[in-house]
Amino acid sequence: MRMMISNEANERMEAGMRSGPCFICKKHRGEVQGEIGPLWEDEHLYIYHAPFLGKEKVYSGHLMIETKRHLPGWGELTDAEARAVGLWINRLAAALKASEGAEHVYSFVMGHNVPHLHVHVVPRYPGTPREYWGVRVNEWPEAPRGGLREIEELVDRLRKWLKDDH
Repeated sequence: MRMMISNEANERMEAGMRSGPCFICKKHRGEVQGEIGPLWEDEHLYIYHAPFLGKEKVYSGHLMIETKRHLPGWGELTDAEARAVGLWINRLAAALKASEGAEHVYSFVMGHNVPHLHVHVVPRYPGTPREYWGVRVNEWPEAPRGGLREIEELVDRLRKWLKDDH
């Protein structure tokens, strides 16, 4: 199912949600939709491919894990939420390596733009020059990117790999 983030929601998210309701909580309530539905969703987490935010192509495999409960960051999760986040970082890293050929997978939490815990799970692909390793991995001009169709196909491959109980 294709869904788009409105321009207003886009601007509010990029502005860091300094005022008003939390963008992520609004998304979880169904008030704002992303381009691609969730890769996985349960009572604790919502996992999806990073949004396009007005771009034609995005870095392939950049996944997001969001807590369903509103909390600003680490140290505030329940034990069950913390176990779920750790388990899914590991599962997604394994899926990105096996399904998409990632040679390494990063996980980042910045927390300064949107005050709701969300973990970036980002693959590094073979051939990525060292100067682009880490948080700059998606800045590499030759990095794999995809449009909506390619990202939907990537998400379908990941769902299949995860469903096959790896």
